Amino acid sequence: MNSSNNTNKAQRRRNITIIVTVIAALFCGLNFVLLQLRVSHMHIVFPMSLGLSVLLVTYLALWTLSAYDKHARLAKTLKRCYIICISIGLICFLIVQGVLISNSFTENADVDAIIVLGAGLRNNVPSLILASRLNAAIEYSKTQGDIPIIVTGGLGQGEILTEAEAMSRYLIDRGVDEYRILKEDASTNTRENLAFSKTIMEELGMDTDNIKVAIVSNEFHLLRAKMIAEKAGLDAIGVAAETPGLHRKILYYFREAFALTAEVLR
Repeated sequence: MNSSNNTNKAQRRRNITIIVTVIAALFCGLNFVLLQLRVSHMHIVFPMSLGLSVLLVTYLALWTLSAYDKHARLAKTLKRCYIICISIGLICFLIVQGVLISNSFTENADVDAIIVLGAGLRNNVPSLILASRLNAAIEYSKTQGDIPIIVTGGLGQGEILTEAEAMSRYLIDRGVDEYRILKEDASTNTRENLAFSKTIMEELGMDTDNIKVAIVSNEFHLLRAKMIAEKAGLDAIGVAAETPGLHRKILYYFREAFALTAEVLR
């Protein structure tokens, strides 16, 4: 009887090990394929897939460990720690999402300049995300008089126009006076967008210590953008652009939780 039980346990351990190995190999293959493909929103999809893969494979490894009698107690303890960590992480994630959502609305105030943050081009014209920001800037500018509109973004890989130039053309085509548009065309990220825009305003003689600016970005990005602006020495409010497509909004809010956490810890 003991021999039969031992044989059954050994077979069970082998089966579990095989299952875990196959599943881990499948997820490794999935992530490898994602790396080779130009998947839409790759900068979000791949980290999400990789993170979920790590969580699942870690749990499966603990499941494998629990199949061995001499490691059963250790596996049980590790499983509890794993579940506790996942629960804490989920709670923190939901709290951050709540903070993001509560700061995702346009603030009403008189400002001295509008800064539109870049968001990439598609075939040398503003992407859907960027177009939503520009449209929001056009509407907001109608309430602010003839203040300058600073469009931001340098030359991306494979592009023949800077983001700032494409943004400027977009605004002019929609009736914005060219003289109001200032182009910050050297930046590669939000931090540089705002720092270089501040330099442009200072070169125009604006006292950046005593003015208020409106930062135009998508709703998920507003809080982090305002935090970066504050670090750059700008008094800023947010103007929210509606993110086109529910799937984009979900993906970007998911990623932004981690980006905001990194910014807080920076």
